[in-house]
Amino acid sequence: MRYALIVSYDGTDFAGWQRQKNARTVQETLEGAAEFIFSVPVKITGSGRTDAGVHARGQVCHLDAETSVPAERLRECFNRLLPPDVRVLQSAAAEGFDCTRGAKRKTYRYFAYYAPCEYPLYERYSVRLGERPNVEAMRAAAELLVGEHDFKAFCASGSSAKTSVRTLYSVEVKEERSGDAYRYEIAVCGGGFLYNMVRILAGELFAVGCGKGTEGIKAAFAAGNRKSLGKTMPARGLLLDRVEYDASPFGERKE
Repeated sequence: MRYALIVSYDGTDFAGWQRQKNARTVQETLEGAAEFIFSVPVKITGSGRTDAGVHARGQVCHLDAETSVPAERLRECFNRLLPPDVRVLQSAAAEGFDCTRGAKRKTYRYFAYYAPCEYPLYERYSVRLGERPNVEAMRAAAELLVGEHDFKAFCASGSSAKTSVRTLYSVEVKEERSGDAYRYEIAVCGGGFLYNMVRILAGELFAVGCGKGTEGIKAAFAAGNRKSLGKTMPARGLLLDRVEYDASPFGERKE
């Protein structure tokens, strides 16, 4: 029987999603719990790989196993065994479901803030900026990124992708004020992403907000040159928010 899970985790103390030797990973942690539940080794496949330090609110994964436990109760079984920084939010029967190949859209969110000093409650899940960016300039630049483009310049070395052409359905920039701190969120929805693509994209938008202009984005699309773009933002500000499917085993997502 195939089962699907929606998993949330704080990526701070994980070396990413994928199992590695001598490293604590989300996949290994979930598979350890699964082996205890099903009494046999179980492979858990994720909808994608998050890097070390990246968080997730809606990572989707699937596994094949046999049990008399009702599918919706597997969530409780996992959560009794998992450490506090990873939780199964939903579990469902999912015969014929493939969380990787079936994914149609993914939404990532990048968080940052500007303040006179570090805010301890922000630091774990967002990045402090050196200056306050112009949000309207960022929004104008974000429009250039929407649509189908060759995002070769927005990819870090080490990618195994066969093509760098990707489609972004939306790139939204939000700002809110809390006391003397300004918090920023960049929400990116696309059909798929390259290695470090969202972190590079966020870095460029913040650079534009701080006065760089949009020439770097235009040059990046024209020549595919990574040097045209700004820095790659730190992993801790990135969150995998949700993965969408034409036919989800979970039905309507519970927020």
